[in-house]
Amino acid sequence: MHKLKIIIISVLCLFSISSHARIQSSTSNFNEVLKIKASQFKKETNFNKAQYFFINKKWDSTLVYSMKQLSSSRNKELTDYCHYLRGYSFKNLKLFKEAKAEMNLISESFAFYPLVNKVLGQVSLELKEFEKAIYYFSKVEKFLITNKSLDYRISSIYENLGVCYLHLNQFNKSEEYLFKSKEINEKENDPLSLTLLYQNIANLYYLQYKDEKAILYFKKAYIFSKKIKDFDKKESTAFNMSMVEENRGNYKKALEYRKESAQWKDSLNNQNKIWAVADFEKKFAVAQKQKQIKVLEIENKLKNTQRNGLFFAAVGLLLILTAGVYLYAQKVKNGKTILRQKNKLDELNATKDQLFSIVSHDLRSSVNALKTSNTKLSSTLETKNYDELNQLIIQNSTIANGAYTLLDNLLHWAMLQTKQLYFQKESIHLYSVVQQIEHNYKPLLLDKAITFENSVSKNSFIFVDLDSLKIVLRNLLDNAIKFSNENSKISFYTQETNPDFCELIIQDNGIGMSESTIQELLADNALLAKKNNSEIIGTGLGLQLCKQMIKKNGGTLAIESELNIGTKMILTFPKTKNNG
Repeated sequence: MHKLKIIIISVLCLFSISSHARIQSSTSNFNEVLKIKASQFKKETNFNKAQYFFINKKWDSTLVYSMKQLSSSRNKELTDYCHYLRGYSFKNLKLFKEAKAEMNLISESFAFYPLVNKVLGQVSLELKEFEKAIYYFSKVEKFLITNKSLDYRISSIYENLGVCYLHLNQFNKSEEYLFKSKEINEKENDPLSLTLLYQNIANLYYLQYKDEKAILYFKKAYIFSKKIKDFDKKESTAFNMSMVEENRGNYKKALEYRKESAQWKDSLNNQNKIWAVADFEKKFAVAQKQKQIKVLEIENKLKNTQRNGLFFAAVGLLLILTAGVYLYAQKVKNGKTILRQKNKLDELNATKDQLFSIVSHDLRSSVNALKTSNTKLSSTLETKNYDELNQLIIQNSTIANGAYTLLDNLLHWAMLQTKQLYFQKESIHLYSVVQQIEHNYKPLLLDKAITFENSVSKNSFIFVDLDSLKIVLRNLLDNAIKFSNENSKISFYTQETNPDFCELIIQDNGIGMSESTIQELLADNALLAKKNNSEIIGTGLGLQLCKQMIKKNGGTLAIESELNIGTKMILTFPKTKNNG
């Protein structure tokens, strides 16, 4: 049997979600004790607010008030609780080094110290410090063996230990702990826990080239995913099954799984967008309230200043003059503050207007096109013209994909403008990233019979933020496919022109563009750009997003193109120094 070409779902990612799902009983117990502590220390308002936001999973607010509590009180018991609240919050915000530092400040007399070791184990695993993670999880395991009455889930500890040993390629130890967890979880029959556990076991056998066993557990994970509501797990299990069937040569079944995976991914993305918009609206409302409070504070200061001026006027001419100078200075200062706030508000309104303009124009165009196409589809159903039906379905899919890409770019662009997008640069293997992008777009490439060539040097390592790099490459490949003819070719390759930078070229032989169009797209203010092709009208938001993300990663973008010949998108990124 050929070796499975399955992209293993990151064990590290599986661990994080698995652990969160399985410590609910111990976390609930901790929350109840936390409420009791708050009632015992009613006068400690900062601690009461910190515990309230922690229980409601408001991590940023938890960090603020727990820090205020640490600054205002030296109560040893509350200090340990506050460090735990901060460490747990940092972990959920993906700030693992900060989480580790906070947890190490907790004394061993802390009532929930086993939870501290569990969190330290989770953080060490996220930081890829696998031996340290084993150390902490083993301490929790020994504690739970001798304290069986406590409501801590030992099955999650076994699974985490199995994951750590899997990372260290100690497969026998990994199998021992994973199957210990399996024995407990199968008795409890929790679909989410079993879905995650079976994927970990499948990965264990996959790494040992035991394909038949790996496929068995990928199937089990897929079956149990049907019983859960987590879109991310449903998507990953369906994707793994598509890879299994593809390598068996059962392409029809593989396509069914691939479509199911794409549906779950779309559902997850839509859910994330709704949450992101709601969070943005909430933050905007809070900001408006804060501005109103600041205006009232300024008005109160002016009134107080005026009263003081009248009071000092009775003292004498000199004091009146002094008070007048003071009032003038205050007015100038307050005027500048108000002007800065006004300018900031104008910028936010301008950004809002641009967003509304994009949404109202392009989404309306997409929805109208979809409406027209559906009308044709209904008419064609009556005539039973299956060739035309197939073309209309493909057209509907293209319109929907375009609208989805617009919304995805719109979200990332808005996050960039409001400085909510987090960048973490690291050493990235460029060839592997391009290979992942090719897998993501394989259905679109096959649909237009486009040949994809990945000629990127396997020795190329660049120092960039991985998520933003993927967004850039997806947008540029999506454009290349959109503007390429059927049976054409798209190439990704690198050139060595500078010892400190890696030059990546994305080349197609599609419809190309004129020099004036190139200049318009490269202009800094080109938010709304229209293509000459009458059938394809876009906002240019995708390329604008790419330019900003490339710039934020310390790179550059250039375009070479000729009409009806093709286009070269030339990207440069700084190399990783150790590999440069």
